[in-house]
Amino acid sequence: MAKLSAAVLAGNSEDDIAECLVSLDWADERIVILDTRSTDRTAGIADLLGARVVPNAFVDFAQQREFGLTLPQHEWLFYVDSDERGTPALGEEIRRAVQREDVVGWWVPRRTFIWGCEIRHGGWSPDYQLRLLKLGHVHYDPQRRVHELPILDGDAGYLSEPLIHYNYRTFRQFVDKQRQYIAYEADILFQRGVRPKPWTYGLQPLREFWRRYVRLGGWRDGLCGLVLCAAVAWYYGFVVTVKLGRLWRAGAASG
Repeated sequence: MAKLSAAVLAGNSEDDIAECLVSLDWADERIVILDTRSTDRTAGIADLLGARVVPNAFVDFAQQREFGLTLPQHEWLFYVDSDERGTPALGEEIRRAVQREDVVGWWVPRRTFIWGCEIRHGGWSPDYQLRLLKLGHVHYDPQRRVHELPILDGDAGYLSEPLIHYNYRTFRQFVDKQRQYIAYEADILFQRGVRPKPWTYGLQPLREFWRRYVRLGGWRDGLCGLVLCAAVAWYYGFVVTVKLGRLWRAGAASG
């Protein structure tokens, strides 16, 4: 019978780590990969709950997950973030899935809650994530430093039971996370040679808002959907473009 390790990426996660680990008590092993910048009680709480805590200096998200592939004692790894929760039904489905020998990875759907609202549209649902991985058959693309991408050397399947994602409880938390993400996004675009045009600063946020709010039905999520689509359009349309432009100007000045 194939066994399963569950690994949680965590850092300053004392408000979430206990519920997260308890929701994974169906795994054969629980590991917490601790960002060494963490200064709160995350490690102590995880240790009390019987998880193995492994500190690792944070470089980027892809590196953190690649490091995690070296830790499990079992052949299958289920990756979870500290603001996510497993369910008994998901655990049962995963237990069945890891017995399959013809599949080396499984996509898991997520139900996402933002500011207390379940977000069902705008591209946030079912939000499949490739998180259940057979070790020895996967590595992470180092170029995808954020919104990281696992690469498999075999076939993947799709689970039906969702992972619960309590993403962004407050607008302040949303803003803080975007400031971290958009720096990575701008650098990725810069490394690809993408250069913003003058009209991009205005058109890109409008395109992103239209895509999420209208084409993907974000309007169906009411006020939360409106605010979320507008905020994402601002950060990933306008602010990323501004940062990208600064990178090009800095490169020209240094050259």
